[in-house]
Amino acid sequence: MRAARFDVAVVGAGVFGAWIAWHQTGAGRRVLLIDQHGPANTRASSGGESRVIRCAYGPGALYTRMAQQSLTQWREFFDRIGRPELFQATGVLWMAMRGQAAAEQSVAALAAAGVAHEVLDAKALRTRYPQIQVPDQGWAIFEPHSGALLARRAVQAVVADACARGAEYWRDQVLPLTAASRAAGLVTHSGARIEADQIVYACGPWLDQVLPEAMAGRLFVTRQEVHYFGVPADESRFGPAQLPTWMDFDGEWYGMPDLESRGFKLACDRHGPAVDPERQERTPTPEGIDSARAFLARRFPTLADAPLLGTEVCQYENSSNGDFVLDRHPGLERVWLAGGGSGHGFKHGPAVGEYLLKLMAAEIEPEPRFSLASKSTTQQRAVH
Repeated sequence: MRAARFDVAVVGAGVFGAWIAWHQTGAGRRVLLIDQHGPANTRASSGGESRVIRCAYGPGALYTRMAQQSLTQWREFFDRIGRPELFQATGVLWMAMRGQAAAEQSVAALAAAGVAHEVLDAKALRTRYPQIQVPDQGWAIFEPHSGALLARRAVQAVVADACARGAEYWRDQVLPLTAASRAAGLVTHSGARIEADQIVYACGPWLDQVLPEAMAGRLFVTRQEVHYFGVPADESRFGPAQLPTWMDFDGEWYGMPDLESRGFKLACDRHGPAVDPERQERTPTPEGIDSARAFLARRFPTLADAPLLGTEVCQYENSSNGDFVLDRHPGLERVWLAGGGSGHGFKHGPAVGEYLLKLMAAEIEPEPRFSLASKSTTQQRAVH
């Protein structure tokens, strides 16, 4: 039976767990990072090709600050390891309709935070982006310094660098922590027993399965489809030089230009049906494809009949309101929870890792919005 002792054990090698381990290792802790399927694996919410990184969050200054902090850390990290391509500087365009409060509040929040941005009316949008169908009441916020992160490779790079800095990585499955199993401590499926001064559970959509009593129905795991459509060979307007990463919260869609010739990415941000991340089939539904095509016809009509090149089926792990769960376990002093990415968490990985480092060292006061106690068993989404 394998046994080992660490200062910090981090369960889950998605974006939160990877950056938590990275920051803890940088602070001189002896760190174990453990994951049952591997860093940013296909079942994980941190898997897949790409993720949006943007600073506009309605009036949410907290997430705007975290996104700023994280964007700086992502770019500095990629430059240091010689992988600058893992950040695609496409800019981000948030398309909205007049009267949408969250978008209008974002303008003031971005200005207050000093985030570079432009406000474009319908005429300016049509001139700059003729490939987008813009309604008369349409307008947008453009963040020129934001863009896309190449997700799977980015997480794997963080894990590799954490290990190069001294962290240890194991591929193994941690058994659920319940009142009955607490005396045994951190035990894995292979029979390993891990002693650690502090344990962080950053298990993404498995958080409620590993901590069933602590989460107690406060995690909502939903199925999400992503589609990649083919761009015509003679059409350059859908590449990253002429089209930014974009969001259209009027219809809850978002997407990216044809990055690395992968295709035009299109996904819906609406929560899908509840799923088990371990067992769900990763195949698209005809209804999902039809819905995506209907949106293309309305917003990007040139691609209305574009061939579907590929799909990804992943999941969100939502908290009740969209705020993260970054808190101490309610019954165990040395155990911490890091989850509830809620479909917008990937970009914040660096800031989450730094926040947990300071919180666990009692260097800062906890943010009330991140408390487990603030989450209910009924969904009422407030963060996008």
